[in-house]
Amino acid sequence: MSWFILKNIPPNKMTDPMREKSAKYPSIVFFGTPDFAAGILYYMIRKEIPVSGVVTAPDKPAGRGRKILSPPVKTLAQQHEIPVLQPKNLKDPAFLSALKQWNPELQVVVAFRMLPESVWALPELGTFNLHASLLPQYRGAAPIQWALINGETVTGVTTFFISHEIDTGKIIFRKEVPIAPMDNAGTLTDKLMNKGAELVTRTIEAIITGNLELTDQQTLDTDLLKKAPKITREDTIINWNRRPTEICNLIRGMSPSPGATTSIVTAEGIISRLKIYDASPRVKNHNLPVPSLVSDGKTFLDVAVPTGYVHLLELQLEGRKKLPVEEFLRGFRPETVKING
Repeated sequence: MSWFILKNIPPNKMTDPMREKSAKYPSIVFFGTPDFAAGILYYMIRKEIPVSGVVTAPDKPAGRGRKILSPPVKTLAQQHEIPVLQPKNLKDPAFLSALKQWNPELQVVVAFRMLPESVWALPELGTFNLHASLLPQYRGAAPIQWALINGETVTGVTTFFISHEIDTGKIIFRKEVPIAPMDNAGTLTDKLMNKGAELVTRTIEAIITGNLELTDQQTLDTDLLKKAPKITREDTIINWNRRPTEICNLIRGMSPSPGATTSIVTAEGIISRLKIYDASPRVKNHNLPVPSLVSDGKTFLDVAVPTGYVHLLELQLEGRKKLPVEEFLRGFRPETVKING
């Protein structure tokens, strides 16, 4: 998502107008790692909010070739000549010493790991986090995915001051974002990144001017809190005994990554993993076994489930490319396999 941001922006030194504008801002340090965080940082740069330094994750190997890759936030920071720290241990005295040399007066955290108090309590104006949900709902590492899995129609973004317990600090601002029926984790992430970028800059301005009215999360409706823990491999496995809409919500929440998974078995007993990236629900009575494949072998591939069908639209067989269903069926014979339930 949003990788075009990182590919298409040229290296850029701070312009003279930006230097003049920086006088009104405190020393700001940005913490973040993935594309989502890079999108927020890019928006700050475009808005000429000066950033004294960036803290991000260490480079790591990725892909089949295990090539060492830099986090998106680091790539963006280097393009704009912003200093970067990549600590393995956030309590390392050497990292804390380097961070203090930037004299952070305000810290912005987006999609980063939990900070120790020695880091978040450092700036005079505090440390605030952007979270991709309407807190206190969906605290945790995967709020976007779980909102989709649970079939929510509205989510949002929240800025809050970091405190001792994760995602529980006092709320600064919240902004609702509708979830469209066809949204998946990729498209919803882009929507929340755009709204989140606006909310981060609004939060920075409010902190600088002191125009704040904080909200204690305990004063909000916390009777039925929904959690958003990190996605595990088990979470990606499709339970074909669920209703069509529930299964499609899981598929939306796992697309484009890591992908909702199931397995198929050939007549010879060979088991292959199948990833499904797009599907639509069809509610209709039938007497077919659950789950079972239904197809004309050319244009459609459905899975019969309780109360209807899951109409598969984009899928990937283990060891092959991701394909739309019509192309997938050119090399696949549904009548020769069974789908695991």
